[in-house]
Amino acid sequence: MDPIQAIVLAIIQGLTEFLPISSSAHLILPAQLLDWEDQGLAFDMMTHAGTLAAVIIYFRHDVRSLLVNWAGSLAGRHNEESRMAWLIILATIPAGLAGLMFSDIISNDLRSTTVIATTTLVFGLLMWFADATASEKREFAQITWQIALLIGFAQALALIPGTSRSGATITAALLLGLTRLTAARFSFLLSIPITLAASGYESLGLLKNPEPVEWFPLLLGLVVAFFSAYACIHLFLKAIGRMGLFPFVVYRLALAAILFLFFI
Repeated sequence: MDPIQAIVLAIIQGLTEFLPISSSAHLILPAQLLDWEDQGLAFDMMTHAGTLAAVIIYFRHDVRSLLVNWAGSLAGRHNEESRMAWLIILATIPAGLAGLMFSDIISNDLRSTTVIATTTLVFGLLMWFADATASEKREFAQITWQIALLIGFAQALALIPGTSRSGATITAALLLGLTRLTAARFSFLLSIPITLAASGYESLGLLKNPEPVEWFPLLLGLVVAFFSAYACIHLFLKAIGRMGLFPFVVYRLALAAILFLFFI
């Protein structure tokens, strides 16, 4: 992989990991337009590590508080922060189980341009409905275990390429009455355990691969993915309260049209 390819793919991964526009839909376009080969498991792992570091550092105060209070709850000291930590764990379970059960089907049967174009379109329209009808009556402290679990099922559904993990979880959160900022914040915090699990799974696959590793494009991808993801989180949280999700809906519909043209 040459440095230009590494930079382009890492920027795409960093931005689309947290914007509700689907990383799968974007990663398929450069490959088709520029005839690039698959970037490989090692590069995927490093860019995921970069985006994971970005969200942990951006929400470092939240993450520290959640971890400390979760550990305290194991000793019987329960509070609002420990409750939220347990809700994030609960919401992670559906995607974790779905990934273990259906990873082969997803990898082998659901990565076609047709599937990605269809899910980009369908979930874009669902996002529009959720944004247009959002009641925004619940704040962070009002998330119940039922709401967290339903958002967790939305995250599991996002394993289908083209859906967008952040798009699915934010859409579900808005449909369940959360404010836009609360929906985005919960979605980003929820990304940490599932991304950590995915990185661990990719690391195991990499250890089984006997081929030599070129470290420069991998480290370049990690650094670029980190900075693009960090900037994306910061700008998205500033924008979503003012603009809502409608600009991303329009973008998804246009992207779906381009993907369908490629299929045709």
